[in-house]
Amino acid sequence: MAGPLEGVRILDVTSVGFGPYACQILGDYGAEVVKVESREGDITRGIYPFQNEGMGHFFLMANRNKRSIVLDLKAERGREAFLKLVEKMDVVICSIRPAAMDRLGLGYDDCRAVNPKIIYVALVGFGQSGPYAKRPAYDDIIQGVSGMADMQGGRNGPPTFVNASVCDKICSQVAAHSTLAALFSRQQTGAGQLGEVPMFESMVG
Repeated sequence: MAGPLEGVRILDVTSVGFGPYACQILGDYGAEVVKVESREGDITRGIYPFQNEGMGHFFLMANRNKRSIVLDLKAERGREAFLKLVEKMDVVICSIRPAAMDRLGLGYDDCRAVNPKIIYVALVGFGQSGPYAKRPAYDDIIQGVSGMADMQGGRNGPPTFVNASVCDKICSQVAAHSTLAALFSRQQTGAGQLGEVPMFESMVG
């Protein structure tokens, strides 16, 4: 039985947990997802346990329902191949910092130039209009700065981290919902758009 997103094509330019899990959800809904990896591959490929090297359990879970392609986005041929893919896609979901993608010539404006109806979802640690825009973010950082670790510690104890990638997983849901909203909007208006899903603001919310 086909899923509700059958026919929707998504270019997954993400790694680790936040982005891959969001794209996995959309793949479970029936979207065709193509994951772009560097030559080194997503770092979660090497997380134990695994039976086959490069096929860690978390990687397999978060990247099911996907096809993969290796591209060197810093090389001209890699950039050209990326934009060729964008021409055929409905959505680009990217966890590389927006400033870095712009420098590569692969940011939202570059993608919109080859596909005016593209939906480009930028997954970031902090809102790009705020003072922390350029700071890196992983799950444990966001647990700390959002106040979650302090709340886990309680009134009398020290900050305590949740022993799971809870921020990645919660923000993945926000990213998936944002993508669905953008697809619905495009169905109504015919226009693509740039969306931003920041981990910090999402978790504080």
